[in-house]
Order: sequence, then structure tokens, then C-alpha cells
Amino acid sequence: MPYHIKTPSVLNPTIGDVYWKGDNTWTETYADREIFSEKAPADTLAATTETRTLGSQTITYQPKWWKDCTVVTE
Repeated sequence: MPYHIKTPSVLNPTIGDVYWKGDNTWTETYADREIFSEKAPADTLAATTETRTLGSQTITYQPKWWKDCTVVTE
């Protein structure tokens, strides 16, 4: 069963959902979404976090587009 990742648009909420295209990009075009053959790789990507060092402090967080995303079965 194929899966894809979607999230509400952060830059333009009026367009609704955007879809993970791969290569660090999102697309409004449903047909251009990346399709995963298994759920586990999509779940792993959806759990993406980033770590930043600010002076002597290290912060790990999940960007909004990943925090609000959903893995969808087709």
C-alpha cells in the first residue's frame, strides 16, 4: 500500500495542504508528491528534527512543516 506525506502550507495557508516532493522540497501538486511503498520510511522522515547550536547552548526541535505533517495511505 503506497504512502505519502502532507502538511498544511506554512507560507500560504490559503492553498491548503502541500506534499513532500523529496530533495528537501514541498509541492502543491498532488501528482508530484513522493510515494513511499512502506509506511516506516515515511514515518521516519515525518519525525525529522534539527539541532542548532546557539553560543554554548544546543537546541533540538522539529520544524513546523514536519511537526504538523501527516503520513497518508493512498
